[in-house]
Amino acid sequence: MQKNKITLILPHAGSPESQETVNRLKENPCIANVITLKNESDKLQQTAVWKSISNQLSTEYTMILMCPQQIRFGSYALERMMQVMDDTSAGLLYADCYKIKDGKRKLHPFIDYTKGSLRDDFDFGSVLMYCSYALTEAIEQMDVDYKYAALYDLRLTVSLTRLIFHLPEPLYTESEIDNRSSGEKQFDYVDPKNRDVQIEMEQACTSHLKVLHGWLKPEFDEIQFTDEKFPVEATVVIPVRNREKTIKDAVLSVLSQKTDFPFNIIVVDNHSTDETTAILKNLSEIDSRLIHVIPLHDDMGIGGCWNEAIMHPLCGKFAVQLDSDDLYVDEHVLTKIVKAFYEQHCAMVIGTYRMVDFNLNPIPPGIIDHKEWTPENGRNNALRINGLGAPRAFYTPVLREIKLPDTSYGEDYAIGLAISRNYQIGRIYEPLYLCRRWEDNSDASLDIERINKYNLYKDKIRTLELAARIKKNYNLESPEYI
Repeated sequence: MQKNKITLILPHAGSPESQETVNRLKENPCIANVITLKNESDKLQQTAVWKSISNQLSTEYTMILMCPQQIRFGSYALERMMQVMDDTSAGLLYADCYKIKDGKRKLHPFIDYTKGSLRDDFDFGSVLMYCSYALTEAIEQMDVDYKYAALYDLRLTVSLTRLIFHLPEPLYTESEIDNRSSGEKQFDYVDPKNRDVQIEMEQACTSHLKVLHGWLKPEFDEIQFTDEKFPVEATVVIPVRNREKTIKDAVLSVLSQKTDFPFNIIVVDNHSTDETTAILKNLSEIDSRLIHVIPLHDDMGIGGCWNEAIMHPLCGKFAVQLDSDDLYVDEHVLTKIVKAFYEQHCAMVIGTYRMVDFNLNPIPPGIIDHKEWTPENGRNNALRINGLGAPRAFYTPVLREIKLPDTSYGEDYAIGLAISRNYQIGRIYEPLYLCRRWEDNSDASLDIERINKYNLYKDKIRTLELAARIKKNYNLESPEYI
């Protein structure tokens, strides 16, 4: 292989902007070879494409431009990337960049890759530099003819033996192509039109987990609903802070439930400063089923509010989620959820929800059902995706034992992973819940710093969970995986 030289791989260069990028890079002395996919139908996500070009990777490094439109590298950026690759012996390197949006250039940092960065939508940016030897070795190991998951599979395979290194230096500038808000982007992976993609991604992730010994067989601890006395059969838990516009609707959607068992609501009012507290006080005076709790601590996140509710002496046998923005679809939701616990013998039930605007009009992508979940492999595939669905409901004794992390993002994902490690999770694939999307949602329009913070936290949760599952499989006392 040619030392300190780069083979450049490009998608089909159909646009003038892409060709301009190619022409500039060809003049760079670091570039020894350019491979452009000839046909628009050829994609880097296809196994066949990688098999066809593997014998052309004759340089020490291989650089992939995922979106070559209007990318401009900084001075000596390629030399810097090769230098870091050489110093670290990394299998894959990615760097920060600048993004131009509305005519303004802004730093766009990425997050470090961890052992738990298993999600297929991990953001590396548009420029990936591989060690050609590691990449070729990974291509040789590909034994599945993927149409959508080849690039994901290659990254996972390289990560088994090589470092994936994030260089926190902005080495290139590109134009922002996807101008949607973070709230619009976050549901792409569960859009029904992407179902075929998700099946392949699950296959690749499952194979990777088996190599890591982090895959769990479809064997579960049997859930035993004890004879322990509870004040009611079900409790709806609503953590809330400053939701004067929506909290009454949420509470009334619970109080309208028709059941043949007793239920109540515990609303943990996290020291609201608007009219939320007054609204709840008034509602609790009208209906005694509403228990209005203002915790002593004023530093709790959503997870802490949940722990406050489930440890309350009036919490029922099953604790059912409702966010303060949202509503149940009809008066039969609680009955369906409680019935699912007994029929599916599970410690947790997750339902299906419909996306709506503030006025409850349906909005894309519509129904979010998480049908990628299967009883046999759902808990393994859960390590690949960023959420498990809603509404969530729990067998209270199990939840009291584990508890939620005291955060305000990812706490629901963390508890779902932890419960699924040992217990089966039940599913209801019909809409139970109207999820309102409006400007006051906590994740409606996040800046890159907040997105990175949330994604890094979930990657850490996955790293923790993966270590716990390896320990479970091998009964290790102190796994070195973390």
